[in-house]
Amino acid sequence: MEFQDFRDIEKATSISRGELFRIGTALLFIAGIMLFANQSLTAGPDSILLVIAAMIGGYMAMNIGANDVANNVGPAVGSQAMTLTGAIIIAIIFEAGGALIAGGDVVSTIKKGVIDPELIADSTTFIWLMMAALLAAAIWLNIATAVGAPVSTTHSIVGGVLGAGIAAGGWAIADWETVGKIAASWVISPVMGGVIAAAFLYLIKRTIVYQKDKVTASKRIVPYLISIMAWAFSTYLILKGLKRIWKFDFLTASLIGLGIAALVYFIVRPLIARAADNLENNRASINSLFVVPLIFAAALLSFAHGANDVANAVGPLAAIHEAVLHGGVSAKAEIPLWVMMVGALGIALGLALYGPKLIRTVGSEITELDQMRAYCIAMAAAITVIIASQFGLPVSSTHIAVGGVFGIGFLREYLEANWARTLDEIRDHHDGEDSDAVDEFLDRYEAASMFEKDIMLKKLKEKRASANLYKKERKKLLRFYRKELVKRSILIKIAAAWLITVPVAGIMAALIYFTIRGMLLA
Repeated sequence: MEFQDFRDIEKATSISRGELFRIGTALLFIAGIMLFANQSLTAGPDSILLVIAAMIGGYMAMNIGANDVANNVGPAVGSQAMTLTGAIIIAIIFEAGGALIAGGDVVSTIKKGVIDPELIADSTTFIWLMMAALLAAAIWLNIATAVGAPVSTTHSIVGGVLGAGIAAGGWAIADWETVGKIAASWVISPVMGGVIAAAFLYLIKRTIVYQKDKVTASKRIVPYLISIMAWAFSTYLILKGLKRIWKFDFLTASLIGLGIAALVYFIVRPLIARAADNLENNRASINSLFVVPLIFAAALLSFAHGANDVANAVGPLAAIHEAVLHGGVSAKAEIPLWVMMVGALGIALGLALYGPKLIRTVGSEITELDQMRAYCIAMAAAITVIIASQFGLPVSSTHIAVGGVFGIGFLREYLEANWARTLDEIRDHHDGEDSDAVDEFLDRYEAASMFEKDIMLKKLKEKRASANLYKKERKKLLRFYRKELVKRSILIKIAAAWLITVPVAGIMAALIYFTIRGMLLA
């Protein structure tokens, strides 16, 4: 056997060893939960169910870490503002910190009124229902992670609770108005995220990138952009991430955020000015000014996610714990510390073991990101949640972040097509002239500010006779200029996964519920 054959075998087995290590580590974590639950929890007729539920909760938490957390750090990694390892470390620390420090102490176990708990016959049936919902949501997240599709943890849990609830109590148990709002969020979340992200990117292009003196423009604009980020994240954290510690209304949270933003502006303005003095007058150089804000954004998004979404995700486990200890069905349940620990540690482990796949998908496989674009996605994530919460719209942080990535990509496609058409107009006007004259005009055009560009194009159009193109010919030109900067295959895959999350999780939960019920009643 040749040396190359040995190297090929070693390469193949190293991949297998890595996968076995990940699976083995995950199994050890679940086994540790089982041993802890078996030794520490109160004995009773349903105690074995609580042990099983704790294991399922740990499995669910790992899948949240593998799938959901990627949205918080993926754009920062894809833009090379931080390394993959650094992003994972930051996300682990702040996700766990958010869950343990500011995680919800009371959570609705019926997940935003999806089902009516009063129609559940007894506590045992309720325990079976919640176990089925938790396991179905975890399995669906696992499948989505395996195929590289970032999906909503919230929607997975909702689908699981809805499906198992219908299986246990019939169709009347469901609150279809709430389900309808959740279905509407499939469109609302990504569209809002995409529009806000694209709007911020266009603002940055108009005020900095398209300016003749980019360094001077960045000194003036970047401090305001960072201050807006400080306001958005302060308000977001006060409203969503710190609601267990302090509860404020929107106006109070906004005013506190405004005060923090003003303080940040006066701190960062001289820092940005000093940093910009050493930069070259090009886009790549200006990008570096967004690196530190992106690191803070990734940390704060992770903290808010740990405080808000993670507590809701382990809510079914808290509900089972409540039902086992007190033998009743409650619409709300206290989350004990050990349940939060299961959630926090499981998320950290899942992110470390399986998170890189989804981080790469969100950060680099949908469209190419740089620091400016990643900043816009982080802004969209915070502002969309703030707006949606004030209008009572149920939105998904996953859908917002991924929608922001797509919004950035489609704006880039539009601007690229517009730029190509502009160049053709310029060349068409100079048709027959010396190539040096064309190049000289193009150089002046590219160096001009946006205002000067508009004037130059207006003069060109006034000088030449307008070309009458048929509608069909204009469509052909648009297709010719359209340069795809968003991978359509990933767009279709993610959109399909979003659409089927609730029904698939619901069907699986119903099947699991009937399986559990059949096994325990046999």
